[in-house]
Amino acid sequence: MSVAVKFEKIKQQIIETCHRVDRDPEEVKVIGVTKYVSTERAIEALQAGIINLGENRDEGLLHKWEVLKDKPNWHYIGSLQTRKVKNIINIVEYIHSLDRISLAEEINKRAEQKVKCLVQVNVSGEESKHGLSPEDAIVFIESLRKFERISVEGLMTMAPLTDDEDQIRECFRKLRELRDQVQALNLDYAPCTELSMGMSNDYVIAIEEGSTMVRIGTALVGEDG
Repeated sequence: MSVAVKFEKIKQQIIETCHRVDRDPEEVKVIGVTKYVSTERAIEALQAGIINLGENRDEGLLHKWEVLKDKPNWHYIGSLQTRKVKNIINIVEYIHSLDRISLAEEINKRAEQKVKCLVQVNVSGEESKHGLSPEDAIVFIESLRKFERISVEGLMTMAPLTDDEDQIRECFRKLRELRDQVQALNLDYAPCTELSMGMSNDYVIAIEEGSTMVRIGTALVGEDG
């Protein structure tokens, strides 16, 4: 199945989901996660109208950047090593994985202009996942005030790997509630309007719980060919 056909099916699913929970489908950005596919597949995604593409390694991003340049909006969605910030900082639209002060310092140092960042929160508490605990997130965001080149656009999380929909929903709900707490602080450097949550297997639940960015790889760009 072509990327274009998959994208149409996903867009229809998003529309139906948003109508069911009284949301505007325009609030939801689809990020095509191209980290496991070729540049050719990424080109196909762009041609299908997917203008937001996500990569989780600097090598993969730079390889595709050489061909696609700034035609898509690039989202860095993986854990970002401080020493690799310089490689990607001025070509990405969003960084979804801000989770420590040392990373914020490097972003602020290397950025040529303000960078849109999402603070990664490990809501599920799984040791295998990166991110701040929900209890530490607000203090961390408040500590970012001094970095003039960082704008905290929102929060990001990954749901636990489980078939228990109630557990997945609770994870997304907790991130939304945390986002609302940050918004209530009225921090000029942290509008915190975005919620990056939901992937191929759980994006419908994420949208029901308020997601504004769904990161879809397998169900959208899938395997090459």
